[in-house]
Amino acid sequence: MSFDRIREKLSILADAAKYDVSCASSGVKRANKEKSLGNTTAMGICHSYTEDGRCVSLLKILLTNHCIFDCAYCVTRKSNDIKRAAFKIQEVVDLTVNFYRRNYIEGLFLSSGIFKSSDYTMERLVAVAKKLRLEENFNGYIHLKSIPGTSDELMREAGLYADRLSVNIEIPTVSGLKLLAPDKKHEDFIKPMNKVKNEIIQYKAERKLLKSTPKYAPAGQSTQMIIGATGESDRDIMYSATYYYKKFNMRRVYYSGYIPISKDDRLPSIHTEVPILRENRLYQTDWLLRFYGFSIQELLNDDHKNLDLDIDPKLSWALRSPEIFPVDINKADKNLLARVPGIGMQSVYKIIQARKFRKLNWSHLKAIGISLNRAKYFITCDSKDSYHKDISPTRLKNVILRNSYSKHQKHFSNQLSLFS
Repeated sequence: MSFDRIREKLSILADAAKYDVSCASSGVKRANKEKSLGNTTAMGICHSYTEDGRCVSLLKILLTNHCIFDCAYCVTRKSNDIKRAAFKIQEVVDLTVNFYRRNYIEGLFLSSGIFKSSDYTMERLVAVAKKLRLEENFNGYIHLKSIPGTSDELMREAGLYADRLSVNIEIPTVSGLKLLAPDKKHEDFIKPMNKVKNEIIQYKAERKLLKSTPKYAPAGQSTQMIIGATGESDRDIMYSATYYYKKFNMRRVYYSGYIPISKDDRLPSIHTEVPILRENRLYQTDWLLRFYGFSIQELLNDDHKNLDLDIDPKLSWALRSPEIFPVDINKADKNLLARVPGIGMQSVYKIIQARKFRKLNWSHLKAIGISLNRAKYFITCDSKDSYHKDISPTRLKNVILRNSYSKHQKHFSNQLSLFS
């Protein structure tokens, strides 16, 4: 195969892979061994972030963009008139090794369209990972996309060679999937998720008894939802995400704003803007649910089914809950402090430690690093100065917005394409 043909394949299949955002490496530690190649802890073509905040680069490609399905939202659907390509197993192995040797990447994110059958496709994905691990001694990060409907045996093998596995649920609700991908069955997505969850549980149990137990998907599993292709509310989306977190022990649920790619009456028009700001608000909500002690009902309910776009979900909740505030920064417990707009979890712990030695005032809070431009309206401290006034939530919102700057400000009226 000529170099030009490989480069052409890479161009086609890397471009097709850009629609998948679930490629974070999540801090897995796979150490470099003697005479092996690569590791997941080295300092460091797709950028992802580890659990400790490091930026790493991954070769992000599809094995093929051929597909037997005709999902309306997918650029690689079989009815779409696009240029098709497919890598051979050894070609992906060689690309990964050569790119790593040139210090272009630290790992591989490999997905694929489905050709022939789910098992046939997944078998080839696993073969790539297996060759890298066993023949090339590659210890860098590997993320494999699980193909819906794959057999338990293949999912078992995949987890022995990949750091993370993921199967994209694609559409947040069963009804939405039936509308846009009638050939797919919801249970085909659930089956590999359930297998991975059970294998990870079994691995952890066996590991306690036998330290030499082979690792199984040490970075866990993730999934991705397409946002804006169907009419689900933000509340519907977050209930679905919470279900997958609890039911399958997901490490992450990713939210991807729908990019209009076709003229189809079932989808938003081709000129519809990508909901990038909505996507960002969903990630913020996800974070509040997982780490800040909020429930879905507090953030999204019958009276508030969709998130505000101009303010973050914590501030939105605070403005709707005036009876909670002001909070005494020197007395409030951890959970209440975490609910104050402008105070993150790191600042919560700093406040709790600092107030053991003194009562905190505005200068102390500024030094700690909280966002006083919004927090000051919801707290009191050891100072005569108070910013919590008898002011309506609407007016307070306007005051905060007027004195704040958001990196998403430009999206409030004109949203940009997710991928430039």
